[in-house]
Amino acid sequence: GQVRYSVPEEAKAGTVVGRLAQDLGLEAGDAEWRRLRLVSQGRGSSVEVSGASGALVVSSRLDREELCGKSAPCALRLEVLVERPLRVFHVELEVTDINDNAPIFPAARKNLSIAEFNTLPGSRFPLEGASDADVGANAQLSYTLSTSEHFSLDQQGNSDQSASLALILTKPLDRETMPVHRLVLTASDGGRPSLTGTMELVISVLDANDNAPQFNQSVYKVKILEGSEPGTLLTRVSATDLDEGINSDIIYLFGRHVTQELKKMFTIDEKNGEIKLQGILDYEEIGTYEIPVEARDKGTPPLSGHCKVVLEVLDVNDNAPEVWVTSLSVPVPEDASVGTVVALLSVSDRDSGSNGRVRCAVWPSSPFGLESRFAGSYSLVLREALDRERVSEYEVEVRAEDGGSPSLRGRRGVRVAVSDVNDNAPSFLQAVYTVLARENNAAGAELARVWARDPDEAGNGRVSYSLWEGGVGVGAAASSASSSSSSWSGWRAASSYVSVDAESGRVWALQALDYEEVQVLQFEVRAVDAGDPPLVGNATVQVFVVDENDNAPSVLPPSVGGAWGGSVPEASPEESSSESLWAWAWWGAPAGQVVAKIRAVDADSGYNAWLRYEVWEPRGKGPFRVGLYSGEVTTARALEEADGPRQKLVIVVRDHGEPSRSATATLSVSLVEGGEAAASSGSGSSLSGVRPSSVSEGVVSASTNVWLVVAICAVSSLF
Repeated sequence: GQVRYSVPEEAKAGTVVGRLAQDLGLEAGDAEWRRLRLVSQGRGSSVEVSGASGALVVSSRLDREELCGKSAPCALRLEVLVERPLRVFHVELEVTDINDNAPIFPAARKNLSIAEFNTLPGSRFPLEGASDADVGANAQLSYTLSTSEHFSLDQQGNSDQSASLALILTKPLDRETMPVHRLVLTASDGGRPSLTGTMELVISVLDANDNAPQFNQSVYKVKILEGSEPGTLLTRVSATDLDEGINSDIIYLFGRHVTQELKKMFTIDEKNGEIKLQGILDYEEIGTYEIPVEARDKGTPPLSGHCKVVLEVLDVNDNAPEVWVTSLSVPVPEDASVGTVVALLSVSDRDSGSNGRVRCAVWPSSPFGLESRFAGSYSLVLREALDRERVSEYEVEVRAEDGGSPSLRGRRGVRVAVSDVNDNAPSFLQAVYTVLARENNAAGAELARVWARDPDEAGNGRVSYSLWEGGVGVGAAASSASSSSSSWSGWRAASSYVSVDAESGRVWALQALDYEEVQVLQFEVRAVDAGDPPLVGNATVQVFVVDENDNAPSVLPPSVGGAWGGSVPEASPEESSSESLWAWAWWGAPAGQVVAKIRAVDADSGYNAWLRYEVWEPRGKGPFRVGLYSGEVTTARALEEADGPRQKLVIVVRDHGEPSRSATATLSVSLVEGGEAAASSGSGSSLSGVRPSSVSEGVVSASTNVWLVVAICAVSSLF
């Protein structure tokens, strides 16, 4: 809607024009909080909004004549803005006229020359009327002439300033009786109280030439298009003089009160009365010209006739529409709602009629649109949701086109920046990161790097990383030729093994990893942006510890109640160890007879834990041999008394790692008679030639080797 007020001109500063906040529907006290204010409109700067009361008050002198000239009514269009939310209202303020200007004549004195006797009663002498800057009744003028027996005043037409005014001779003049007549012409306006202006008429009585030139019409009306070429013929005025001889020779010239601007714009030929265009006509500056023309004879004294040329300038479509941005609210947050006002625009065209009717559009047509508030005022509003990550800035062009033929166009570019809101959570390139790390790595070594992308900007897109959750079961995990079980002694958080750099996302090892302690370390990395509220993304990191051959084989002691025995001194995992074992065999035992079984384990896994057995001493072909992977010591041939009462074997146990690690076992085999061995076995002694469980142990050993091969293949496939 539109609020209308009126205020008389010359109202004092501080005069309340209207209760603007109340008329706009604002609550009491909201005017200052919502920043109720006027958008400067040039002519509307004489009024302002009172911040506390929200009233529209006069701030400086209001002069209707200065603001609007002769236009009536004098209406000022104001734009009023309120915020929270942003809204625009339109206020029309009419400045009413008061009678503060008196009529003014063009000159304080006018000289006229009138011939005696030859000038007949009823002769008319045109006078230029007064002007009044006011409008309406305050500008309606009436004229009176001081008392005279020879002259009277004739006023034709309305009482406005365009009325025709003439001095009428009522009685022949006699120069000898009164050579000079002095009269006072008074103009009074229609105001209350009325104001007046005066002009003195000094009339000199002349002799002789008693016929003035007479035009064939008193007013010539001409129409011409603006922008016509200089030199264009406008019209030809013509006058006749009833005198003869030199008193009838006529010259044409502009009236005495023609301004210099008119003389620069038009020319008149003294001989034939042709009036031509000399300057450039602009309808938007002046639409109508009134040119007084005088026809003067060459008599003594010369007599003159007068007419008026009224020139109407016709509008052509020579002005393109103009678009102005009166208010711009940028940047626009990307979560702004549809309908948000982004800018206020003013559109105008100086042409008139269809040439001045303007239609507007916005390009591109999305995501913004135009809404018309009232004639010449538009709002640029949001029509679609914004996404800064897709488009961070828009170059919007408002295009205006008038209704002329051909039409003219104007445009105005508006740059609309979109501000970021935290609407995107960090996103990792992978949901799961798989990392292979060799055991015994150095503390502080970089294991991996994770990276999350956040398309937001500034703090909303600044990502920091942290170790969120995860861990591993910790204990002694051992695999051997006879067992693949693991024992766990507790749970440890992943933060005791690794850390994540908050800025780069690098994953660092806090300590050396031990495959025998930890095979798989799984934890979650969290990426958090710096928005408000912050958004979070997660990724899972799986660190598979790769085994290295850092443990030497270890020979196990014999089982309780076994057929052989020995001592097992402890040794470092990195060094070869030597074990002392003993066993018994009888003379005459056939080839392939199991004498003993060497059992060893390796804390590593895969190839690093795959063990093989070799007889290191004695070299060459001896009476005993050892199974390559079973560790069983068997007779290579039938034992004889020549082999002596005791055989000493040095057996080397090696793994398949690179480089290979080994351990040695010394086996002492005592050769006894068959009966003695049997007696020892029957008495329950632990010194027996052959272990009763040798066959079953061979089966277990074979089964263990099969599982060992399967484990090696599985680890290889994983790598």
